[in-house]
Amino acid sequence: MPDIQKRINQWIKDHREEGTNLLQKMVQAPSTQGNEAGAQAIVAQKLQEMGLQIDSWEPDGSELKKHSYFYSPRSEFSNSPNVVGIMKGTGGGRSIILNGHIDVVPDGDRDQWDDDPYSGAIKNGRMFGRGVTDMKGGNVSLILAMQALKENGIQLKGDVIFQSVIEEESGGAGTLAAVLRGYKADAALIPEPTNMRIFPKQQGSMWFRIHVKGRSAHGGTRYEGVSAIEKSMTVINHIRALEEKRNARISDPLYQNTPIPIPINLGVIEGGNWPSSVPDLVKVEGRMGVAPEETMEQAKDEMAAWLLQLEEADQWFKENPPELEWFGARWVPGSIDVEHELMNALVHQYRQVAGQDPVIEASPWGTDGGLLTHVGETPAIVFGPGVTEVAHYPNEYILLDNVFSTAEIIALTLIQWCGMETEQDGVTQTQSGKRETVLGNGN
Repeated sequence: MPDIQKRINQWIKDHREEGTNLLQKMVQAPSTQGNEAGAQAIVAQKLQEMGLQIDSWEPDGSELKKHSYFYSPRSEFSNSPNVVGIMKGTGGGRSIILNGHIDVVPDGDRDQWDDDPYSGAIKNGRMFGRGVTDMKGGNVSLILAMQALKENGIQLKGDVIFQSVIEEESGGAGTLAAVLRGYKADAALIPEPTNMRIFPKQQGSMWFRIHVKGRSAHGGTRYEGVSAIEKSMTVINHIRALEEKRNARISDPLYQNTPIPIPINLGVIEGGNWPSSVPDLVKVEGRMGVAPEETMEQAKDEMAAWLLQLEEADQWFKENPPELEWFGARWVPGSIDVEHELMNALVHQYRQVAGQDPVIEASPWGTDGGLLTHVGETPAIVFGPGVTEVAHYPNEYILLDNVFSTAEIIALTLIQWCGMETEQDGVTQTQSGKRETVLGNGN
């Protein structure tokens, strides 16, 4: 569709300053957990200016708690609304969810930043600021893609459901709330920071805690006790062996550039309470990666069975087995067939805009894609303009060129996926619509 592409490309060029200003404004509105309302107000205002149907609500923590996939360190979400904008199609086309999170991680030690973390400073084609790459830049790409279609008079057959959600960094409560509110579609696109790589598969993860027992004694006669710290070293080495075993099974070519596809990270170790006492208890906490085609229950079972084998390495564990518990955050794994029609559309339009083949890989981290795929029955792809290597880092930045290239690719992908209302500029689109969209009915 060369004529359509030219029009979209020109519109993106003509509105580059507008898009840059929008992104800067969003970055300058800090949206750490519990403080998302200001940034969401900017998003809602923009969607209203575009003429979209708006649905904004603060998720109901008491309702979310009833769901097995819910996790959040908080139970109520005042000052933290979800915002959804719907670009209704004319009917007969496939629908799509465009899902981006508005929440950002804390800015950390400000002395490590060259500029204020929320300055939105622009230098040499880059914008800097907390959340600019993860993932407000991707959100702006989505908004510009929709705006380019509307202002070029292109009517889609399928519905486009834009979601600006909270809580992705803490486990996905915002996306879960949107799913439970009734938002589903034939597919979804999430512009997480992928360096414009396409991720049809996303690793899942979950937090675990292991209690390792010892036997206390006076430090002067430590040989009378059993050090839980020393026993925890055996446990840690055992977990490392499990990581090697699990990763040795993975032959998916999408992971060929990832040294450890599904890591088991040990992030916390605490034990002992007195320098002159043999420690009798150690707590180890970590994060277990879950393969895209694996269930979280399968991963849990493998960890539990593996820890039972510790007694083969040390008889101490036969009478004093470590206690395993699962707690805190979790991200559901997700996977879409690499030949899925949305994948084909996205790859095709990437080639048209970028003039080269995209890199297709599996995500090394979790996203809300698993929730959309498994809970929302909406298969998801991750593709965005952000810089993977600087997400959560000081001096986080994004390449502005990539924001606008991604917007153009997504706009053209929406045309191919959702279908157009009429033949236009010699373009004929196929229609295979399945789902109609209505505004959420509230929690």
